[in-house]
Amino acid sequence: MSDLDAVLFANEVFYRAFADRDMAAMEDMWAKTLPVCCIHPGWEAIYERDDVIESWRAILGGETSPDVNCLSPRVYFYGDAAFVVCFEEIHGDHLIATNYFVRQDGQWKIVHHQAGPTRAIVPEPQEAPDRTIN
Repeated sequence: MSDLDAVLFANEVFYRAFADRDMAAMEDMWAKTLPVCCIHPGWEAIYERDDVIESWRAILGGETSPDVNCLSPRVYFYGDAAFVVCFEEIHGDHLIATNYFVRQDGQWKIVHHQAGPTRAIVPEPQEAPDRTIN
């Protein structure tokens, strides 16, 4: 599997855990030994892994946990790190999100997630170019 496919797969696993409210999968997606940060829409930045995991537990365990779909992901590489810029569709509305991944023990793990409102028009699905920057 190419790095591009592997990062897109990791991003899909992250959103599948979100959509399925699978707390074990969500916890497994986050890097265990590196600094992490998560900024949910309208929340303050969360910096400690335990606090990030607890924030997801609150979101995924809530009665109003949103259904989410990831749209139009684009991957940008920086050596053993990559970030994905994508749109999140929630109840017909869209947020723009950035998910930052690092290669940890041969697997791509998320170290940063941020989502927020956007006025951008969601592009039609298409093949996004592999963006490699060294």
